[in-house]
Amino acid sequence: MTTPNATFRAVRMGLLLSQDDMARKLREAGQRAGEPNEASKRLVQRWESGASSRPRAVYARALESVTGLPIEALGFEVEVRVSDDGQGGHDLSPSSSLSANIVPAPVASPGNYSGIWLSRYEYFSSGRENTFTGLHYVVLLQHGNRLTVRSLPGSSDSPLTMELSVDGNVVTGTWKEQTSGDSYYQGAVYHGAIQLLVEPTGRRMTGKWVGFGKEFDVNTGPWELAFKGASTNKAALEEYNRKPE
Repeated sequence: MTTPNATFRAVRMGLLLSQDDMARKLREAGQRAGEPNEASKRLVQRWESGASSRPRAVYARALESVTGLPIEALGFEVEVRVSDDGQGGHDLSPSSSLSANIVPAPVASPGNYSGIWLSRYEYFSSGRENTFTGLHYVVLLQHGNRLTVRSLPGSSDSPLTMELSVDGNVVTGTWKEQTSGDSYYQGAVYHGAIQLLVEPTGRRMTGKWVGFGKEFDVNTGPWELAFKGASTNKAALEEYNRKPE
């Protein structure tokens, strides 16, 4: 049984790239680096479906170039072949001996929350002695009880990511935000934990975040996700690739 790579798919969609677009960008990155590859839409589909989980080194480097993220942050298995045969070709597949020893754990089948959501949280700035609000339009993708969240690039200067799991109406996980370089926080990276409760309608999640502050203290505040639409096609992504009002 394969597990779809929702993280890579969310990153691709967050970049407003179709599968064809991503393949083209990978080929272009390979050409620029002097490492030609044969990335195709079919290859991107195999990665996203989980049929292939270990990109060859030539593809791993192209993926990092296009997305700006390390390969392990794209949902792939971190063991990547360091040498290449120079022929491009297909990805590595997990070894049969490893696969034979893996027994997938059963997961719950909650309602599907995939779609575009508005993320809103509040935080208190001790240096400015005021409460501020962070807003992002995000793409949420669900596989089983796992939720992967990535902000759309045009919705904020501070990219936001979340890795969550859902158990009934309780959503628990982690968040990470890279603040803008010209903001008050000067490009600092913040991260922490989050727990949300899903309302009966399934269209709103509300709860609290916890994380560290500039003064090495632990802070908390409210966080809310509000459902905007189930479609994640290119038109929908472009519609919400803007700063929330």
